[in-house]
Amino acid sequence: MNRDDALALVKEMNTQPGHVSHALAVEAAMRSYARRFGEDEEVWGLVGLLHDFDYEVYPDLHDHTIKGGEILREKGYPDHLITAIRSHNDATSVPRTERLHHALHACDELSGFITACALVRPSKSVMDLETKSVVKKMKDKAFARPVNREEMRQAAEELGVEFGEHVANVIEAMRRVAGELGL
Repeated sequence: MNRDDALALVKEMNTQPGHVSHALAVEAAMRSYARRFGEDEEVWGLVGLLHDFDYEVYPDLHDHTIKGGEILREKGYPDHLITAIRSHNDATSVPRTERLHHALHACDELSGFITACALVRPSKSVMDLETKSVVKKMKDKAFARPVNREEMRQAAEELGVEFGEHVANVIEAMRRVAGELGL
């Protein structure tokens, strides 16, 4: 398992730059939480980087992470990493039983929402995005309509982090890689 190989796989399976950026954003957030919780930053980062690597090829939720897990297994990735990735897709019925699983679930949707919040700003950047702006956008049901706000709040709660603090943590993590994200 190494980051270069994982990133190459993400880029091989994804033609949309936004999908690659999303993977990098979730990776950054996962690495940040690994440091915070004293966990293995490399494993957590790989889980974040690879969590949606198969989405363009297998967008159906009944295939996404299932077929991708088979690809990862063939490439020699360990079962605990594959299980963590599958746990973020509710269609797999893989329970979130570890902090790693909860962190991925909490960081996935929120990083996409934060990206959307940044892109509607005049600067189109996370560098000047504030937590209160993201929380305010949560109240605007017309903004990023498909995003389940309650699920994002519940995911932070299951991770054991107050929602506003979680937003601030993910923004800060994304700022560290803003250049790679184009934000």
